[in-house]
Amino acid sequence: MSLEVVLLVGAAIILTAVMVAKLGDRIGLPALLLFLGLGIVLQVTTPQLNLTDAGLAHDLGFAALVLILAEGGLSTNWDEIKPAILPAVLLASGGVILGIVLMGLFGWAALGLPLAVAVLLGAVMAPTDSAAVFSVLRHVPLPPKIRSILEGESGLNDAPSVLLAIAATNLAMGRTEIDLGLVWTGLIIIAELIGGIAVGAGLGWLGVRLLRGLALPASGLYPLASLGWAVLAYGLGGLVHVSGFAAVYVCAVVLGNGKLPHRHATRSFAEGIGWIAQIGLFVMLGLLSDVSRITGRDVVVAVVAGLFLTFVVRPITVWVCTAGVGLGNREKIFLSWGGLRGAVPIILATIPMAAGLRGSDSIFDLVFVAVIVLTVLNGPTLPWLARKLGLAGEGEADQLDIEVAPLDRSEAVLVQVEVPSQSKLHGVAVSELRLPSNVSVSLIIRGDRMFAPHDRDLIRTGDDLLIVTPAALRSKVERRIQLIGRAGRLATWTELGRRRA
Repeated sequence: MSLEVVLLVGAAIILTAVMVAKLGDRIGLPALLLFLGLGIVLQVTTPQLNLTDAGLAHDLGFAALVLILAEGGLSTNWDEIKPAILPAVLLASGGVILGIVLMGLFGWAALGLPLAVAVLLGAVMAPTDSAAVFSVLRHVPLPPKIRSILEGESGLNDAPSVLLAIAATNLAMGRTEIDLGLVWTGLIIIAELIGGIAVGAGLGWLGVRLLRGLALPASGLYPLASLGWAVLAYGLGGLVHVSGFAAVYVCAVVLGNGKLPHRHATRSFAEGIGWIAQIGLFVMLGLLSDVSRITGRDVVVAVVAGLFLTFVVRPITVWVCTAGVGLGNREKIFLSWGGLRGAVPIILATIPMAAGLRGSDSIFDLVFVAVIVLTVLNGPTLPWLARKLGLAGEGEADQLDIEVAPLDRSEAVLVQVEVPSQSKLHGVAVSELRLPSNVSVSLIIRGDRMFAPHDRDLIRTGDDLLIVTPAALRSKVERRIQLIGRAGRLATWTELGRRRA
């Protein structure tokens, strides 16, 4: 195929996927499911585009996941994810292992699969999917802690899941006995996960120091540098034999919360790259599938396995792994239903295919059908469940969109604050912000009107505030604005009372 044809087909697929995403938003179906359907349609109607190399699909899928995890990390708020770290890590580690055990026993006892194959099926289907979670949950108004638990779990469980799927494949191929070999494998998985987190945190810290000290010649270079640095963490993690997935996600979280210049532009750029990765990933998986070989028995087994995973395995893992972490029954019910499956289980199903395991095509087909069923079942019902549980809308008013740009010819920065709906900044006078004396609210943009405010002018919902501050006071100014956004004009006294209590 010539370069012109490749570019033409690629552009046509992307544009079609964008239109499909808009259609999915109108009819309430997750866009990722429609991307997968687009790939299936192309596979049936355009045989020359079919992907038959499982090894290539595996590599491309991992590359797409790296970009998706980087986008998710760059857009994660540390203040929100901090109280969610413990349950997220427990679900990403112990939850995956417990899920494999339960699914393996079910596959062996109820579905009649050989024990090794049942364990492999459990390893492939256990993890939640970062692409599905990041794209679907951010359209559901949830309390920050609940969203952060699900996002943190999906960002961290890729690492142990890949290693466990490889170990399960070796077991199914007779390369590993159920003895000390699996115990040693478990210790290696834990060590690689911890190592990946350490590499990601270290590189993220270094990246923040470097990028904050650079005045790059164009604002568009900051998003490119941030994303490239996060991907660098994945590559370095692989070279030193630790988890690259954990490294890229943790590095991106550190970068995204490192008060870098042009953060809004960085997140917007990363979101665009994430969408391209998701479109390419799901269309590719649709091209890899072969719907003609899927039998009625495959569909029945996949549906039964998927329902058991949703209604039995996931609730058990959530209740066990979140015991004693301060979550109520409402939150646990939503976490049980919000463990979305998507591209990750399908990509993991390519591991035994690439290894040449006999019958791996059937495992891929089962996982493929199960993911479609679970996506249709879980995705569209999440907003309804959030409303029923009384979780929808909690925490929305606390979110402030703060953008920072360095002023190259002076030691100052321009801070732009967008006031969201229901924020307690609404009705606060400029003088009541009580900013340092050498910090100035230089401009307020209100709809089509722009004006230099006086001390008595009141801030309104929807305003954009442009604040000029010395670079050394930037963090203090941001914290002050965020406090008032949460607690109103008496924020200082409110925070002091909380600390004394």
